[in-house]
Formats: sequence, structure tokens, C-alpha cells
Amino acid sequence: MSAGYTVLERRSVVAVSGDDRASFLQGLVSNDVLRVTGERAAYALFLTPQGKFLHDFMMVESEGALLLDPETDRRADLLRRLKMYKLRSKVTLEDRADSLTVIAAFGDGAAAALGLPAEAGAARPFAGGIAFMDPRLPELGCRLFLPPEGVAALEEAGLTRLDPADYDRLRLELGVPDGGSDLIPEKSIPLESRMDALNAISWDKGCYMGQELTARTKYRALIKKKLFPVTFPGPAPEAGTPVTLDGKEAGQVGSGRDGAALALLRLEEVRRAGETGQPLLAGSTVLTVRVPSWDPTT
Repeated sequence: MSAGYTVLERRSVVAVSGDDRASFLQGLVSNDVLRVTGERAAYALFLTPQGKFLHDFMMVESEGALLLDPETDRRADLLRRLKMYKLRSKVTLEDRADSLTVIAAFGDGAAAALGLPAEAGAARPFAGGIAFMDPRLPELGCRLFLPPEGVAALEEAGLTRLDPADYDRLRLELGVPDGGSDLIPEKSIPLESRMDALNAISWDKGCYMGQELTARTKYRALIKKKLFPVTFPGPAPEAGTPVTLDGKEAGQVGSGRDGAALALLRLEEVRRAGETGQPLLAGSTVLTVRVPSWDPTT
């Protein structure tokens, strides 16, 4: 695919500024905020105390603030939760949805057009904002937080505007979950969604919200289900459609389009399908399951 960009309207920017911004977030989110700079972005989760998913976002430093990009429809919830823990911390929380646009740039040559090395998380200033390689997978391309007037610089750099469906298709082909479609607030378990393999979790940073149960899940090998990329003929099954194997429930379908989707499946049933040759079904649709190349641990 030739290099292009699309506006991610489902994501908006919030800013955390002030002297305590890094230490404040360090005790709340799943990744190591102290390693986030203007040259290095990270991907992180905000979890419940029980280790369940609440929010996911990129983090990068720009002009004295840590910028995050939660889901547009849920950014007010994230800001509310952050304010609950602010106490006497010297931080300012700000909604910047009106001043910064979230953009994905992807395809052959996108990173080079933005002056970025093809290295997960690498960041640099760009057109009055900031651009960075997706810290989950370099194959996902780049993400940018730009002021409205900075968007024109993308076309000056040789990128053409693409349909948001093109980016969604790339994400699904790679098997990468979308926080708004595939992770359910207060229900989804990060390791079931392969968040550890997508660089969302630091195992050596110390305590954060939900850390104890997340670590226990990992070290006690408690995961019985995982998110898998699946392909199929015809239209995508509706998200939430149960997946069955020989009449027994094996999981459910997440987001999908154009012959590709994600499905949260029981590992035991995936293995049984491989051993017996019986099909996994979403309704009457036969699913072909793949293990993502970036997480070959099944």
C-alpha cells in the first residue's frame, strides 16, 4: 500500500502538564511513564483495581505536557478518573480535542516521509505537533497529534488522504485490537487481548492501578482465552456473535470488516479445532484462525 494518512476521529487528545505529570501517571497506568519523552512514545492502559480494562492510549511528551489519546466518546471518563487521583499533585488536566487532531499515517514510505526511523515509539516534532512510530507495532505505521493547520503538511510530505477503513483493514489483518471495539470497559483482561505483546505493560516499573492482579495472571499462567485474527468468506459477523465448535461455545467475535475480524477464543477450543479439523463457526460463517506473527505464544 502506498503511503497515506487518515484522521482517527474516534481518538482525541488530553494533556497532563505540571511538575508532577510523570510521577502522577506513573502510579496509575500500565507502562513506564518515566521513559516517555519527546523522542520516545509509549502505549499504555488505565485499569480498574481488579486489573480489568478501562482505557487505552498512546503517550508522548510535547511542549511540557504528556499527551494521551483516549477514545473520543470516553475521554471525559478518563479525565474524571484522573481528577479523582490528583489530590495535591502538581498537575493540570486539559481536554485538547479542539486544538489537536489524532492521525494515523501508514503504508510504504510513511515513516520516511515523516522523518521517522522504523522503530516502535520513535518520536519527533512535526508541523506544530508531534509524530511517532506506533509503539505497539511498526507495521501499524505512525501516529500524529497535529493542530488543524498542521494537517496540510502531510500532503506536502507526499502522503495522500485515505479512508479510515483502510487503516482499520490493516489493523485487522495484523490482528491488533481496537480499544473501543475489542476491549470492553470493566470486563476485558489485558493479557487475553495480548496487550503484553503489544508493549502496553511494563513488568519492572513498580506499582500501578491493577498491577497486582495483572502480574498474578501472567506468572500463574491463568489465561484461558486469547484474541485471535480470523478470516472468513462474505460479510463480517456482527461483533458479539458467539463462536462455536461442534455446538459448544468457544468465544465471540469482535470488530471486523472485509473478510477479516478479531475473535476472543478459548485456547482449549482452538487447539481442539486444530486437532479434529472441525470448523469454528460464527453463526453459519466458517472462521479460519491465525496466530498473530507478533505473538506466536498461541
